Amino acid sequence: MIPQWQKGIVRQMEQATPNTRRYWIELPETENFSFKPGQFVTLDLPIHEQRNRRWRSYSIASVPDGSNVIELVIVHVEHGAGTNYFFSDVKEGCELTLRGPHGIFTLPQQIEKEMFLICTGTGIAPFRSMAKYIHRHNLPHHNLHLIYGCRTKDDLLYADEMQLLEKELPGFRYHPTLSRESWSGRTGYVHHVYEELCSDRQPATFMLCGWRNMIDEAKHRLLDMGYDKKDIHLELYG
Repeated sequence: MIPQWQKGIVRQMEQATPNTRRYWIELPETENFSFKPGQFVTLDLPIHEQRNRRWRSYSIASVPDGSNVIELVIVHVEHGAGTNYFFSDVKEGCELTLRGPHGIFTLPQQIEKEMFLICTGTGIAPFRSMAKYIHRHNLPHHNLHLIYGCRTKDDLLYADEMQLLEKELPGFRYHPTLSRESWSGRTGYVHHVYEELCSDRQPATFMLCGWRNMIDEAKHRLLDMGYDKKDIHLELYG
């Protein structure tokens, strides 16, 4: 059944990075907004006369907790009508129209292999939800690697959370890598990280989330490494 459109109210906003904001949205018509980590919602924004050109989808960054409040994290894209509306017009208390949850980019019912969560930018949103859900519910799992690419240290989202989770969640490893800044951690692109970690070609599941260029390249590299298409799961942004 297709979820129905409903009202959302922006209860809180926070500037997360120089060009990214976090939005907490309450759904007053729903007592418990039930979703699976990795799913997304679609918003109908007043940015065009044609309805389908007003729709924008964003992954849910929060963890299912039995409440009716979800968190979205949105990057400001130059010339992007949807993000320009969010950054220019949306304030705390604003009313939005949305529906969901949607999507099949979710955790397997049983985590039977080592997992690599590979993302760039706001593509970390579904993986934050997944990793924290695994921790909160103590789900059985193998090693879990979050490989996160950004341009600079200031662009990293949820860095403190992920560093803490690395200490609290057995087998979880956080691998941030920066493409345009030197620092004490990894530098370069995400591809070099998973290629190094998978040099033994161990059985693994790969989940990719971000812009098409990164995902296309990662998919081709993983196939060239000998992994099967069924081991690779994608969520495209843009």
